[in-house]
Amino acid sequence: MEERKLRLQPRLQMLANMIPQGARLADVGTDHGYLPVWLLQEGRIRRAIASDINAEPLAHARRTAEAYGTAEAMDFRLCAGLDGIVPGEADVVVIAGMGGETICAILEAAPWLRDGAELLLQPMTKTEELRAWLSASGYRLLEERLVEDKDFLYPILRTAGGTMPPMNDEELWAGRLLESDPLWGRYLTQQQGRIQKRLDGLRRARREADAGELLRLEKLYMALEGRKERWNREHGTRD
Repeated sequence: MEERKLRLQPRLQMLANMIPQGARLADVGTDHGYLPVWLLQEGRIRRAIASDINAEPLAHARRTAEAYGTAEAMDFRLCAGLDGIVPGEADVVVIAGMGGETICAILEAAPWLRDGAELLLQPMTKTEELRAWLSASGYRLLEERLVEDKDFLYPILRTAGGTMPPMNDEELWAGRLLESDPLWGRYLTQQQGRIQKRLDGLRRARREADAGELLRLEKLYMALEGRKERWNREHGTRD
């Protein structure tokens, strides 16, 4: 009988493509367990820890692994964040599909990650907050990529312990290592849309206390517009 093969959605496929051959993986918030199962099926990793804070998705991950024949190479851990994973168990830690603030909290609770593990972080929201936290907390960015999934662009950050120069407002929102990405122009437009929503809310509120934030966001919006125009000229594209 032909072996059943799992297929990944674009967001998870991009993460899978960034994981080095032969790694030991910890997939935090594994949900259905698709990422570690695919990697094991393809022979890309040696072992995987699949962890989740809730029992039901972890049970689903176990069923996925059993259905695709990878359960023997996986450990299933019911825990919050990295609470059930100890230093040295994984070479690569993936934290994907969560808000940026949640990822920050998970990393804050596991300072040992700065001592050797490589991280692949895929925030669903508030990437600017995650970039700021990494910059201030002893991490360095190794790579940033963009992936389109269901008409939305998601950034993926590859990072490890170390230091890097502080990021300014533009870099927090536009990314520091994304200018060569073919989707960067569209990402800037997407980020401008988020900034515009904040501006609209502040203008409707008409609070004096918001004047400084209003000015900061207006300047940020125009700075991203300048970056986008330069990028479009260099690449012969229009948004």
